Amino acid sequence: MIGCHMSSSSPSDEDRPSLNSDWRSFRAKLVARQQQLLRPVEEPSSVVDPDKAADNPPPITIGDKWAHIIHEPEKGCLLIATEKLDGVHIFERTVILLLATGPIGPSGIILNRPSLMSIKETRSTAMDVEGTFSNRPLFFGGPLEDGLFLVSPKDGDGVQKSGLFEEVMKGLYYGTRESVGCAAEMVKRDMIELEDFRFFDGYCGWEREQLRDEIRSGYWTVAACSPNVLGLESVGSIGLWEEVLGLMRRRKVW
Repeated sequence: MIGCHMSSSSPSDEDRPSLNSDWRSFRAKLVARQQQLLRPVEEPSSVVDPDKAADNPPPITIGDKWAHIIHEPEKGCLLIATEKLDGVHIFERTVILLLATGPIGPSGIILNRPSLMSIKETRSTAMDVEGTFSNRPLFFGGPLEDGLFLVSPKDGDGVQKSGLFEEVMKGLYYGTRESVGCAAEMVKRDMIELEDFRFFDGYCGWEREQLRDEIRSGYWTVAACSPNVLGLESVGSIGLWEEVLGLMRRRKVW
């Protein structure tokens, strides 16, 4: 097992870009503002002074849960399967969380493929250490072989400062089989609860330009969303695809 050094601060904290500012919410407000400006006037007979409208813009509200289309894939975005993938068993009506967009190529995990089997029942030893996670459900993450997990701790300070896991969006992190031993150690130290984890068998991956080509061909809709859309209670939910599409329809992005 890889040694776990869980100090009170990470030596690379100053070099790592912070997500605490929640820039995605800021962007969502800009999208909402754009939509307000593009919205047709409900009463054509009324006269609107553009100078006054600019000086006194209406308040921006985005709600507790939101999702909107973006045009380029980014870390922490969602890939929503379109009707062009209907009939493709693995990807039909899937919601994929993009974990990385590095030089090797994008990678992510399917969020809405439920499993009725635990790690112990699938006899998957890669994502278990001394039985710590043996009773946790194991979800299907994609066709490529590997083990990954998501963790969303109620108190994220310890997880963030440990530097052991990669932050995908505010409050949501992912780890690999290389870091699962450290995750088990943090559970034993009561730093994270077992319920804060979701484990995945397999993942999705693309070559550098492959994903962009699939998006241009209309196989995927790319979306940004609020962190609570991806609450761990939503992982494995077959209704997640419908929920995200419903949130996007409330505010179409032009």
